[in-house]
Amino acid sequence: MSVQVVAAKMAEVELKDVPAVKDSPAGSPMTPTSEGKTLVRNDPHEAGSSAAALGLLNPNPAKMPQASAMKRTDPQQNGGEAFVNRDGTVAEAPRMKKQIQFADQKQEFNKRPSKIGRRSLSRSISQSSTDSYSSAASYTDSSDDETSPRDKQQKNSKGNGDFCIKNIKQADFGRREIEIAEQEMPALMALRKRAQGEKPLAGAKVVGCTHITAQTAVLMETLSALGAQCRWAACNIYSTQNEVAAALAEGGFSVFAWKGESEDDFWWCIDRCVNVEGWQPNMILDDGGDLTHWIYKKYPNMFKKIKGIVEESVTGVHRLYQLSKAGKLCVPAMNVNDSVTKQKFDNLYCCRESILDGLKRTTDVMFGGKQVVVCGYGEVGKGCCAALKAMGSIVYVTEIDPICALQACMDGFRLVKLNEVIRQVDIVITCTGNKNVVVREYLDRMKNGCIVCNMGHSNTEIDVASLRTPELTWERVRSQVDHVIWPDGKRIVLLAEGRLLNLSCSTVPTFVLSITATTQALALIELYNAPEGRYKQDVYLLPKKMDEYVASLHLPTFDAHLTELSDEQAKYLGLNKNGPFKPNYYRYGNAFLFSSYFDRPVGGSRDNRVKKETNI
Repeated sequence: MSVQVVAAKMAEVELKDVPAVKDSPAGSPMTPTSEGKTLVRNDPHEAGSSAAALGLLNPNPAKMPQASAMKRTDPQQNGGEAFVNRDGTVAEAPRMKKQIQFADQKQEFNKRPSKIGRRSLSRSISQSSTDSYSSAASYTDSSDDETSPRDKQQKNSKGNGDFCIKNIKQADFGRREIEIAEQEMPALMALRKRAQGEKPLAGAKVVGCTHITAQTAVLMETLSALGAQCRWAACNIYSTQNEVAAALAEGGFSVFAWKGESEDDFWWCIDRCVNVEGWQPNMILDDGGDLTHWIYKKYPNMFKKIKGIVEESVTGVHRLYQLSKAGKLCVPAMNVNDSVTKQKFDNLYCCRESILDGLKRTTDVMFGGKQVVVCGYGEVGKGCCAALKAMGSIVYVTEIDPICALQACMDGFRLVKLNEVIRQVDIVITCTGNKNVVVREYLDRMKNGCIVCNMGHSNTEIDVASLRTPELTWERVRSQVDHVIWPDGKRIVLLAEGRLLNLSCSTVPTFVLSITATTQALALIELYNAPEGRYKQDVYLLPKKMDEYVASLHLPTFDAHLTELSDEQAKYLGLNKNGPFKPNYYRYGNAFLFSSYFDRPVGGSRDNRVKKETNI
């Protein structure tokens, strides 16, 4: 059999199931370009999953335009398009205009309820292109239900409807996620077992604003087992695990959060947690300070009745110190962020693993040989740099603090100013907790394809607002991944719209979160049960003894055995045999606290700040 015959039969097999040639519809996602390439345009309403956003999978096949035949491009004819028919002949495709009106997509867009406007559809729709949609159309899961949770009436199996989540039917899946997390959170489970008989939080009404994940669910259920009543909202509009929120709602918790909230939704959820008739919160567990700020501004009388605040982020702690400095903090607060267990484990080890996970899941980038600049060399920056260096990346560091800067140099990283390397780096990562670290000037100078992301808490580090201009085009690639395209064709890859990368785009190690969550639980117990007068209206650090206790609860997981001091050794060191084993000024290796970024006097140190050690 001749080669021509074999080739003809192969072509016949390949084209057997291809429908007859038809003119490409006006709403076709296949768009020829002047370079002979074919672009697949994405429908933002179907961007719930990565595959759907890429045009590889559509949850509603009836709406997917069908290719009429095998299509090829002749590069010798200025990008002319041709179709191969069943009989092997080549037919010229009809010419299309460069500006294509998506008639069917626009009709469907207009059919959606006007209430969808609450969602982030209004963000940054480029005016420079009639066929370009906002990247912020939806960061939700792949559910077909586009109705805002605020417009739904949902009840759990017990008839309770005091919650607002994506879908209560996902509760069983969320429960399995929580059960998996419990296995990696030994300290919280031990605390729950030891203290639930005593109920040290009986009467406590805790209002929380943190990432709503399986790990947070274990913390909430532990607080409940210790006697507390809890109402919860999310501190990040993209980090909520909808199935976990459903499991919590099914379990009787008042949860107000879903993945893909708009800014309006975010504050509405916080208000629903706080403003409820007949329920006065007396404890706050915050991550970022938004909940504390909302109560302080909107409900000042309620704020004065709070017994204590526990804050775990650098941004939230900074806000608390500002209130304290201004004499406006009328509540004792516990600074969990600067505890050793938070700094050295959550910030360092957690970010060392999750930075790679977040970048891989969103971009599939290979790290070997890539040039990366990490802005900030606190504990988060240290973790990111260590991970990227181990993967073969060339890592630069920017830093404002000379001590952190010297640490970066001694660890083998080149210390630079951002404007010195911004044109050449492949990845930009912010880890400062500050604002306007990466401004429009730097974004304009970045190379084509540069990946930009944030590992700090706040979404203010990257000046995303400056990219919401008519001359720039936003293009959705997949969930949490956007191309921002300049008029000359240059594009950058922006992850999670500048919000927290690891919790928005991936997950974080459960075991590390167990350390932080246990610290938060003990801080709540301490503030709630402290006798009157122990804590003034100020910000306090966790006692060293509490840090050591949290660490000791996690050691059995590794079958680790601590050495005990003899009486003679303890006397020689001037220590109690049971601890604490280090003075308050001990830094535990290369630890340098994030709080040094804010208001640090020249030549000053962390001890110059208004922090006090508790005395249990």
